[in-house]
Amino acid sequence: MTDSDRWLLPDGVEDILPPLAGQIESLRRNVMDTCQRWGYQLVIPPLIEYLESLFTGTGHDLALQTFKLTDQLTGRMMGVRADMTPQAARIDAHTLREDGVTRLCYAGHVLHTRPQHMLAGRTPIQAGCELFGSASEAADREIISLMLEVLKVSGLPTVHLDLAHVGIYQALVREAELTRDAESAIFDAMGRKSVPELDALLGDCAEGTPGARLRALARISGGRESLDEARATLKGASAEVADALGQLERTADMLVSAYPEVSLGFDFCELRGYNYHTGLVFSAYARGHGESVAKGGRYDFIGQDFGRARPATGFSVDIRALVALAGIPGPPPGIIWAPADRDPALAVVISGLRLTEIVVQGLPDDRSADPRARGCDRELVKQDGQWVVQTLK
Repeated sequence: MTDSDRWLLPDGVEDILPPLAGQIESLRRNVMDTCQRWGYQLVIPPLIEYLESLFTGTGHDLALQTFKLTDQLTGRMMGVRADMTPQAARIDAHTLREDGVTRLCYAGHVLHTRPQHMLAGRTPIQAGCELFGSASEAADREIISLMLEVLKVSGLPTVHLDLAHVGIYQALVREAELTRDAESAIFDAMGRKSVPELDALLGDCAEGTPGARLRALARISGGRESLDEARATLKGASAEVADALGQLERTADMLVSAYPEVSLGFDFCELRGYNYHTGLVFSAYARGHGESVAKGGRYDFIGQDFGRARPATGFSVDIRALVALAGIPGPPPGIIWAPADRDPALAVVISGLRLTEIVVQGLPDDRSADPRARGCDRELVKQDGQWVVQTLK
């Protein structure tokens, strides 16, 4: 690297400058305040941990996204977190070890080895909530409702919510008794919604068999009517499938009643996080953004590797993406300019104003200071021996 290149940052890594930094921090506070008003306690996990912790449960899917380094104190391998969910699970299972339900929230930078999509960076600011200790549908509904409240606080004008249940696919695969290679090929085709490939893989399955139901499942998606289609298509499947469809229906009823402004969809090929999700999963989308702006779901037993298996559900959002999508304005103008005067009375006035106002004081050697360029709309001037605030001329 030459001297002229020293200022360059790696691809996908960038500074966050004013006023964007202020907008992101303002939204982060609002999101965390919202979560805490719902009873979620704030935790601040460390930026790095040993790989064994980061790759527990949900973390196994994050191996390729995690930067790895050697701890100079122990020689063990460490990782920079790519997702904060495994850290919250470790805190619940091993550190807090509370009985009953535990609600945790968090916000902070994560680091990815590769951008998750073309428009993403490698240093998202992740915020989220996790609910441990309840396997009830009420817990799932609480998490989805809180996620929608967070998106509302973020100012998104419209939200579309996709619901799915990985238990349906899991039950059908078990019933089909597929070979490992066949299951892998079907999973890949299902995740890509490749109906022709699924027809080729499952075309010889007789109607009414688990394989035929898997093949038909890939063709079902859409609005509320798709639930009725799924019930008809999966008729005769196991009780686990019927229970999953029932949960989707009850959740949809709740959402239609509580959030009529949110459009609902159902995608039975949604297998994101299949290796760790165990039940209801969901993704929220905003107009003009191809990727989900928030996502989550049930992931029971994530704490098993920490010696304490617990049912769990949660969601996460990318604060920076929300700021960009919602067009959150910067702080309104309202800065007071104070001159570079050493009058003790001025220092007292400035100190009092700073309890509720932003005050910027000039410096003796700052000869290019332009109060308006710094966002100031008022100034402190001395009149009749008193310092008073006036509109900036």
